[in-house]
Amino acid sequence: MKRFCTTLTMILLAAPIAGMAQATQKNPQQPTQQTVTPAPAVTTGKPATSSSGTGATAANSPNYAGPMDASRYIIGPEDSLQITVWKEPTLSGNFPVRPDGMISLVLVGDLPAAGLTPMALSNDITQRLKKYIQDPVVTVSVLGVNSQRIFLVGEVNKVGPVMLTPGMTPLQAIVSAGGLSQFANSKRIYILRTVNGKQQKYPFNYKAALKGENTGMNLLPGDTIVVP
Repeated sequence: MKRFCTTLTMILLAAPIAGMAQATQKNPQQPTQQTVTPAPAVTTGKPATSSSGTGATAANSPNYAGPMDASRYIIGPEDSLQITVWKEPTLSGNFPVRPDGMISLVLVGDLPAAGLTPMALSNDITQRLKKYIQDPVVTVSVLGVNSQRIFLVGEVNKVGPVMLTPGMTPLQAIVSAGGLSQFANSKRIYILRTVNGKQQKYPFNYKAALKGENTGMNLLPGDTIVVP
């Protein structure tokens, strides 16, 4: 009788355990799913760099002179200047030199520019602005060289003014004008130059210049090269 009761008890205890094992086999534990949130795109916040602006416009200008030596270049009538007063945008900008050699600035009014170097003009403007601004910082740069020109007439491919560069020779000027035309008389080329109010005539040996020989002549502002 005791054996029967013990056996019955073991059967009754084993039944729930077997049911639990069967349930575990039928419904295995599902792995936990993890949601991956993509990282946000990184934005620099920097606007696209534009090539436009004063500097670019100046560089693309046909009269752009390139970097000028502020201690040596002499400003002339019809030149174009860029004047910048630090932290004073209303006083800064591009200013043409009038035919009378003057420029006009806010607060300062008319003042002479022709005949001065950019550095000298900067110092002059600085002194004039001290009446209105404490410790003004002024920079002057040359954007367009219109006063330093020579002229070509006659049998060249491009008749008219040519911007004069330091040390320019008559041969270089002729090349800048597209060279001689097919009807040019290279033996009779000459240069007209005004000296002390009088016009002087200087012959130019074109063939010698082509051979690399030093003709001993550099051009000056206002010279006219005549090619018959």
